[in-house]
Amino acid sequence: MFGKSGRRGNYAYTVTRVKAKKSLLIKEEDFDKMLMMSLPEISRYMSESGYQKEMSELANRMEGIDLVEYAAYLNMSRVFKSILDASDGELHTMISAYLDKWNVWNVKVILRGKSFGLDDKSIREDLIPAGSLKEAQLEKLLALPTIEEVLTEYGRMDLISIPEDIKTSYSEIGSLSKVEDFLDKFRYSRLLESIVPNSRPTTALLDYIRQDIDVVNFSTIMKLKAEGVYGEEVMQFIIPNGKQLDRRKLLHLANIESMTAVAGEITQLNFYEDIKDILESPDVSVRAIESALKKYEMGLAKVFSHMNPLSVGPVVDYMINKENEVFNILAVARGLQSGIPPETIKELLVI
Repeated sequence: MFGKSGRRGNYAYTVTRVKAKKSLLIKEEDFDKMLMMSLPEISRYMSESGYQKEMSELANRMEGIDLVEYAAYLNMSRVFKSILDASDGELHTMISAYLDKWNVWNVKVILRGKSFGLDDKSIREDLIPAGSLKEAQLEKLLALPTIEEVLTEYGRMDLISIPEDIKTSYSEIGSLSKVEDFLDKFRYSRLLESIVPNSRPTTALLDYIRQDIDVVNFSTIMKLKAEGVYGEEVMQFIIPNGKQLDRRKLLHLANIESMTAVAGEITQLNFYEDIKDILESPDVSVRAIESALKKYEMGLAKVFSHMNPLSVGPVVDYMINKENEVFNILAVARGLQSGIPPETIKELLVI
């Protein structure tokens, strides 16, 4: 009944697949149960909740938190790759561009690992091959001895023209900040370019991504503000082409030294009501801001999906929820292993 077809993309087929997958996601009440479990019990629960294949594959060589983490990441990688492989046409192009985030994630993991002198095994455990780069390509990057060589090869693999000054910046300044900033900006630039706003759904996706850029930029400003970094120094990490926050507004926010004073300057932003109470509290928590903004983005994706049921909207909505499921699983497992009280862990979950 369904199948790949057409230059526009096989929307009906792909959307049907992701709606079926979304119905299987772990519910809030299930996370409440997990908070009362031991780590071995969580492993067994995962084996009964959609992670069976990965848990079985890895059980002979991993255990405990390593098994939970690696199985969760591996499952998510496979699910996203299956969605990408099942799509075609413009839909495939947009999904591929959206999943570029995991290419960038993996390159960052490899670069950071090498900069800290970690062995390949330790770096490999944090890779999430959910983007267009295959595991063999990631292994090739992992085998390269220097930061510059990794960037050169990655640029070739992912068709990115990485400037020479970016490639050499780590050896010159001893920091990956310029490299990571370049990769983040390029990812969003290519994602925006992949969306042709020639219909209501694609226009809605463009709007959603630009709002996502606003959220990322605001989070960046608040995190750096908490570290005592303000003004123009912040602006080098800002991603262009947001919806509501242009460079002038972003610089104004970056110049405000008090985190609580930010509240009165963002009343017109779409996510203001979602973080208002946090910003007005005596002790502003950056983690609480990030959690609230994640919930806001999930709500935004849900509305996008509901308003555009036969589009890339349901795909993006599902992938965000799947990422969040993995985040929550790992937060529960790591928290319990560290002896953190269940009620404290629950505050960290985005549900």
